[in-house]
Amino acid sequence: MIRVKVCGITSPKDGKWAAQCGADAIGVIFIESPRQIDVAQAAEIVAAIPPYTTPVGLFAEASEEEIAETASKVGLRVVQLHGDFPPEAALGLKRKGLKVVKAIAVGSREDIREMRGYPADAFVLDTKVKGKYGGTGKTFDWSLAGEAKELGLVILAGGLGPDNVADAVRQVKPYAVDASSRLESEPRVKDPELVRSFVELAKQASC
Repeated sequence: MIRVKVCGITSPKDGKWAAQCGADAIGVIFIESPRQIDVAQAAEIVAAIPPYTTPVGLFAEASEEEIAETASKVGLRVVQLHGDFPPEAALGLKRKGLKVVKAIAVGSREDIREMRGYPADAFVLDTKVKGKYGGTGKTFDWSLAGEAKELGLVILAGGLGPDNVADAVRQVKPYAVDASSRLESEPRVKDPELVRSFVELAKQASC
């Protein structure tokens, strides 16, 4: 069955609800973003979720040492790298016992080639928008995600919500799906019904 990640969690309440709805992972953001939180807030969220829900930290423009230190303080098992991280940084983080997901901003077939040979455990494919690391609520051409599956485990993101996640799962058959902005009732606050519907519809579509 497909895995589901609810990203941009900013409170323990939202993290616990996502897990209760069946989300396999939740994401906490350390990148400059409307959903950015600090280390203390992230640690509270991670402490609140059950043990079989995986916490994922999103990073950009941070050193390998800074990421590893934050992961240790917060209790992260997986880090998601956005922007220019060389393969050596990913390998270094893996040597520290972390799983590495590399974010690929997709606008054309050329972008998919960044996956080739990169030592990530999986790749999250999000929509390329200039000046943004993600969370734009915009989709991209899902046929490119289908091609990307030949190069690694694909986590499909970018403009997913309850209205289109079932189609995305059936068309792409990704390893996982990931949503954030389209599951909110207001900035930084997840809508309980949207979260529940997103998780249920994604998992039903994969059966």
